[in-house]
Amino acid sequence: GKEIVIANAIIAILTIGGQQLFSFFTFSCPCHVGQNLIYGLAFLGAPALILLVVGYALNNQTWRLVTGKRSPLEEETPPNRLLQCKLICFVLCSITGRALVAPVTWLAVTLINGSYYICAMSEYVSVHYYGANPNVTASERRRILAAFPCSQLVPPELTRARDEVILLLRYQSQVAGWLLIAVVVITVFLSYCLASCFSPLSFLHFRYWNSYVHNEQELFDEATDQHSRLYAMQHVRKFFGFIPGSENVKEIRIPSLREWQAISGLAFLKQVDEEHYDYSLLHDWALKESVNAKYLRTDEDP
Repeated sequence: GKEIVIANAIIAILTIGGQQLFSFFTFSCPCHVGQNLIYGLAFLGAPALILLVVGYALNNQTWRLVTGKRSPLEEETPPNRLLQCKLICFVLCSITGRALVAPVTWLAVTLINGSYYICAMSEYVSVHYYGANPNVTASERRRILAAFPCSQLVPPELTRARDEVILLLRYQSQVAGWLLIAVVVITVFLSYCLASCFSPLSFLHFRYWNSYVHNEQELFDEATDQHSRLYAMQHVRKFFGFIPGSENVKEIRIPSLREWQAISGLAFLKQVDEEHYDYSLLHDWALKESVNAKYLRTDEDP
């Protein structure tokens, strides 16, 4: 839908801006044999990998897919394996498509910029040196080429050779960047075409389904927030003797030291029977304890 397109566009713009700042403040090619390749590929690949992992982590569908899969209820009701595999593959493809927006943008922008590629590949270029000694050894040749990304390290007689190498590598990098963009655009377009072709819904019915799912999720989130708030309010009222936000509170409950200790500390989600959980220590206390504590009237003079 439009929301997905807008979200992807925002992610791409933020990635482009982050790449420019990242390059300006942190990238500095070592210009040394053996180090250029590692350094350049690290700046190309490591941020892309991190962005991919972050893309997976920020997608709610990822956690919907993996949460609770080891629950005993999952084992008691074995689903249709073929249908489940198809659904998992579909969801994984959807999650991966969203997660790839930032890393692909990073790779495309860095390749079009060319600095990382130039640093990584300079020592492997096959060129002729203008005005240079043609009898240099292979190791010396690689050392000279490795220094080309750093203009201050290149002797004046090799300036023309350096310019040729930089232009060649920038050309290769930018071509690779535009090819990556073209492949991604074509793949996304064909994927949408195939998904539409195999969809059991007509065009307008599909739009209605998208609208329904969006509205259902919004309403469910609102109901979840209100339901959990009302449910938690009962437990808080039992502990303190009044509902937060109430006017003209006549009395308040004074919890005992033992009760304060019971609701303090750390706790995991606790299963109390086959169908229900305790969500917190306060929840557990409210379900187990009877209300028999000291009350203090608030309309009396202290």
